[in-house]
Amino acid sequence: MKKTEHIWVVEATPAVLNEMARGTLVEALGITFTEIGSNYIRARMPVDGRTRQYLGMLHGGASVALAETVASTGSNLVVNPQTHYCVGLEINGNHLRAVREGYVWAEARPLHLGRSTHVWDVRLYEEGTDKLVAIVRHTVIVLSRLSQGE
Repeated sequence: MKKTEHIWVVEATPAVLNEMARGTLVEALGITFTEIGSNYIRARMPVDGRTRQYLGMLHGGASVALAETVASTGSNLVVNPQTHYCVGLEINGNHLRAVREGYVWAEARPLHLGRSTHVWDVRLYEEGTDKLVAIVRHTVIVLSRLSQGE
């Protein structure tokens, strides 16, 4: 995928995406969308009582939730929402370093945008130091609204 290629079918802003997240897990974890580039999407999440595990560090599940949020949102912005929608199919992550406070941010970029599946590369970084925290690959399935009778 070319770095400068504009991939979005749906033009959205971080403010619109944050409004859509109200009342969901995204809001409960404190995830906020911060940037949409020509071929990437970014969000950040606090490392606090909502997202830490009992040892006091960022919970791996919270990291994966952040990664799935940016990648799945990205997929839904590259399909026609009148005819298709995207949901998670598979996700795997490698947690590389612990974070105990502050924020982490994630950037999702597509590796493959096919008719029936999308594959995203998501990198999580510690805000402030920009040290790599996790690497996640997320696959989504593209489903037809028409076959669902919607």
